[in-house]
Amino acid sequence: MKALFIGGTGTISMGIVRALAEDPLWEVYLLNRGNRKAEVPEGVNQITADIHDEDAVAKKLEGMSFDVVSDFIAFDRAAVERDYRLFKGRTRQYIFISSASAYNKPAASYVITEGTTLANPYWEYSRNKIACEEFLMDKYRTEGFPVTIVRPSHTYDERNVPLGVHGNKGFYQVIKRMQAGKPVIIQGDGSSLWALTFNRDFAVGYIGLMGNRHAIGEAFQITGDEILTWDQIYGTIADALGVELKACHVASDFLADVGEKYGYDFRGGLIGDKSVSVVFDNSKLKRLVPQMTTTIPFSKGVRIALDNVLSHEDNYSEDPEFDRFCDTVIDAMENARAQVIADLSK
Repeated sequence: MKALFIGGTGTISMGIVRALAEDPLWEVYLLNRGNRKAEVPEGVNQITADIHDEDAVAKKLEGMSFDVVSDFIAFDRAAVERDYRLFKGRTRQYIFISSASAYNKPAASYVITEGTTLANPYWEYSRNKIACEEFLMDKYRTEGFPVTIVRPSHTYDERNVPLGVHGNKGFYQVIKRMQAGKPVIIQGDGSSLWALTFNRDFAVGYIGLMGNRHAIGEAFQITGDEILTWDQIYGTIADALGVELKACHVASDFLADVGEKYGYDFRGGLIGDKSVSVVFDNSKLKRLVPQMTTTIPFSKGVRIALDNVLSHEDNYSEDPEFDRFCDTVIDAMENARAQVIADLSK
């Protein structure tokens, strides 16, 4: 069987590509600009092209067809419209990577199923994913275009440490703050519920949907079964680093307002996603892929990630601007606390 991955070297896709590269059933192709060829497993076929150049891609793919096409870098309706034109009649299954952030925030119930309403007024990224889903499902209903929709939540790998609040350069500065004994910002009061999934576990669920006729015309969320609070997440990171967690809890709407002034989109990432408690019901997926389970809990996954990150620190950039932002917010919170206590003591 032949699978084509558009992208294929990101956090979610790399776990899938690595697993399929060891499976003799699959012949794997990647279509991307070839910037990370060194990370691609042996035996995977590379098609070097920019997916945004539709005519050039069409020429590269001339005469080719696939059992499965997966697009990991389609973020708006124009991208899936292009994929529809490129792959209509050339694949038995097209898998679109949507996002669990597309679910209504807050949902009517914290238990999320594939039937939970799709609506996110806080994050354009999520609204664009919803628009992609609507276009593809319309093509399935009216023309039989063989789409499967996958909604990941917070997936990570050995290159990433998952956090709620970080700067535009990623997680690394928060790790440095922990190592330096400095307080770190956790959104809300740290008690909201969240699901983290290591990409190797995600790959099991995803591969189980590939080539599965029962998945055509359906949407599936793929997450691990482990549910943690954000305090537990940050506490587990601190434990893995061998340091004490010094948490500063800050209201998400406060972070959204002040972050905007510093160029941080916490309104979408927090209010539209991570600040809301969610528990994902994966029973629909497990009916088709019963082997899907959490084999890498966060206590193990974060150590895998930190071991890799801290042994390749040249690959990561410190973020002094975000460090100053954290110091400013934390100082403001402490000063406000002291002032209120002093005023009430008069």
